[in-house]
Amino acid sequence: MTKIAIIEDDPVISQMYRMKFEADGFEVELANNGKRGVALVEAFAPDMILLDLQMPEMDGTEALEIIRHHDWGKDIPVIILTNLGEEESPKRLRDLGIHSYIVKANLTPRQVVQRVKEALGTA
Repeated sequence: MTKIAIIEDDPVISQMYRMKFEADGFEVELANNGKRGVALVEAFAPDMILLDLQMPEMDGTEALEIIRHHDWGKDIPVIILTNLGEEESPKRLRDLGIHSYIVKANLTPRQVVQRVKEALGTA
């Protein structure tokens, strides 16, 4: 079963995505901030990470820097899923090897699931 880690501080949004991905046969785990997200990725070893940028305790960019620093996290595909426009995102994000950048308001949850399937080659 394909495993997805969703690192998102809004519980309504993360639960909505969890339901959509689980309905499509994915195994999903959630973290509500970057610090917990790093621990989740290490323990869960997901096939894909959906990562918000603006979160408490540790933002998404900081979390991704830590994840990429470790062997267990350097090759996991990451899709940024945020309400920040791409031009507003930190410049160093591009150096951290993200797969794609999605503004939440621009796609439905069903379209996000489709994008993930395409990224994983399971569409």
